[in-house]
Amino acid sequence: MRDAVTSGVSVNGLSRRDIWPLGAVGFVLAVSAAWWTLALWSVPGAPEWLERTRAVCFNLTETGLPDAKGWLLLLGQPPTMLAMLMVGWGAEVRASLGRLVSFSGGRLAVLAVVTMVFTGGTLAVRTVLNAQLPDVAWGADEPAPETYPRLDRSWPAGEGLVDQTGTHFGTDRLDGRPALVTFAFGHCATLCPAIVHQARATRLELGPEWRIVVFSLDPWRDTPSRLSTLVDQFELDGAADFVVSGDVEAVNDHLDAWGIPRVRDESTGDITHPGIVYLVDRSGLVAFQSTGGVAQMVSLGRRVE
Repeated sequence: MRDAVTSGVSVNGLSRRDIWPLGAVGFVLAVSAAWWTLALWSVPGAPEWLERTRAVCFNLTETGLPDAKGWLLLLGQPPTMLAMLMVGWGAEVRASLGRLVSFSGGRLAVLAVVTMVFTGGTLAVRTVLNAQLPDVAWGADEPAPETYPRLDRSWPAGEGLVDQTGTHFGTDRLDGRPALVTFAFGHCATLCPAIVHQARATRLELGPEWRIVVFSLDPWRDTPSRLSTLVDQFELDGAADFVVSGDVEAVNDHLDAWGIPRVRDESTGDITHPGIVYLVDRSGLVAFQSTGGVAQMVSLGRRVE
């Protein structure tokens, strides 16, 4: 025993020099577990700054899960850290792991870690598979009455607006096709997904010639570089539909021209707004304003020439 301690080798086969390599592996596993926990699970009663950190770090969508870029970050972190560890300490890590599994206690420790990783992975998969859009009702599902008023007003002019391709956006981009125009933002987890979902459902009834245009209410975060991600998030057709944003002043001026009421919470960036969809005819004339339901929008769409 004394010789073992003097030489730095314990009775179980590990030495003091194994502390750092094995500790580094444990650190990578702990950071990875914390990273995935932060991304996939919201803690009840968590402080607001923590929830904002989750949303910003992983670009959380309305399902509560990361978007494509968030998943790349999440999936790339563990192998990147392990690769860096193996480049710098590869031989030491392999030797220390070899000594760890050479005795029963070490093998039990490895088995416990593998079990925890497997359990965590299983819970993560279940969380992803069970994720759903928020069940948010928007509007009464009834057709519009025959007396429903027409607007027949011009499309508001706007400068400095771009779509997901980086191209200036105006009514000419509609190419003489009717459109459903609405207003939403990427970090909205309640009303916005419901609005866009109902716009898509309305198009299924009216026909594929209808375009969908989503003007961002949040130019601070829905920057032009992020618009292509929002096309995927809103499950739109990137070749036929448009998500539009621009610099803050230009977007807000355009939203004012549409008459969209909204209030921004400066501390969280969230925006309170009504659910509104405009139906635009082939000439670019704003024919109707709808505030609820697929049935209402479909009935109005069939009155648009």
